[in-house]
Amino acid sequence: MSERRARPASKNPVKSAWRRAVTPPPQPEPPEPAPAARTTASDSSEVASVVQAVLYRDGVRVSAPATLAETYRELRDQPSGMAWIGLARPTEAELLSLAAEFDLHPLAVEDALEAHQRPKLERYGDTLFVVLRAARYLDAPEEVDFGELHVFVGPDFVITVRHGAAPDLSAVRHRMEETPELLKLGPEAVLYAILDAVVDGYEPVVVGVQNDIDEIETEVFRGDPEVSRRIYELSREMVEFQRATRPLVGMLHGLMAGFSKYGTDEELQRYLRDVADHVTHTSERVDGFRQALTEILTVNTTLVTQQQNAEMRALAEAGFEQNEEIKKISSWAAILFAPTLVGTIYGMNFEHMPELGWTFGYPFAIGLMGVVCVSLYVIFKRRDWL
Repeated sequence: MSERRARPASKNPVKSAWRRAVTPPPQPEPPEPAPAARTTASDSSEVASVVQAVLYRDGVRVSAPATLAETYRELRDQPSGMAWIGLARPTEAELLSLAAEFDLHPLAVEDALEAHQRPKLERYGDTLFVVLRAARYLDAPEEVDFGELHVFVGPDFVITVRHGAAPDLSAVRHRMEETPELLKLGPEAVLYAILDAVVDGYEPVVVGVQNDIDEIETEVFRGDPEVSRRIYELSREMVEFQRATRPLVGMLHGLMAGFSKYGTDEELQRYLRDVADHVTHTSERVDGFRQALTEILTVNTTLVTQQQNAEMRALAEAGFEQNEEIKKISSWAAILFAPTLVGTIYGMNFEHMPELGWTFGYPFAIGLMGVVCVSLYVIFKRRDWL
């Protein structure tokens, strides 16, 4: 393996150049050529995951090798060149090839291969290993889609390993190539441009989530029965969003702490601080969203409980009224049952019933019915059943 070259000594920061690089152009850039256009029959397996590999010298594109082997060879031949290699879900063989060529640490290579890492920044000698979580808002399902990006930054190379659809690094590459004076600053400028693109990609997500929260607040007070599920799902996404944004604050402050030690260009320092400010603002917004969703869920629970209590109270009142009616019906049924019982007994007409031959038998039966009915009426009236 050839000896790694130091960063280009020439650094001429141009503020306007940086602004052009980090600001999206008014017209969308055409997509990068598909890998198939640069794939030959002999090396199709090698470049299957290589999105694009480009060599730069003095901020200008020199060549775009078709394979990793050609990239290594041309980089060795360039006395002051820089390679920017973009990979999408690379194979183990490709990462091991890059590790052997650029002295990548095995732990970093393992993380890049397995993915599912939290945002972090680690330094292995002259190489920085950065893990970023990009995000994009999907309007149709109202969801946040997260992608994972691993970046290796060395003295003369930048390697990006993407897991997921976001972020679109082709736009970053095109904007950087339009400002060669910025590319002269070396791999650090590419890293900061990638950081800025990832952080800027959070803004549409923040706007989309804010709209969702506004809609949820309206649905809560409308009494929508499905709003609880929507709050829960959005809360889970905000947890993921927090995991993507909160570590970036510490990462960027760690980079800023090493400005003097590693001789970071002063202009890049300013823009890195600007990116750090944006990350801090976004992280605070996400924390606010999660707190707001927690409060909305509490309010919704309270409203649902109040509604349930009102329904239970209405049911209890209806039951009480029903019980009152049942009491009245039962009372009158008991009152009417007494004379019916007496009349039924004396209506059997058995020959050996003593009262049948009694002169006062009929008045006695009528009186007995009246006494029982009046007694029952008085009893039920005192108990407020009538």
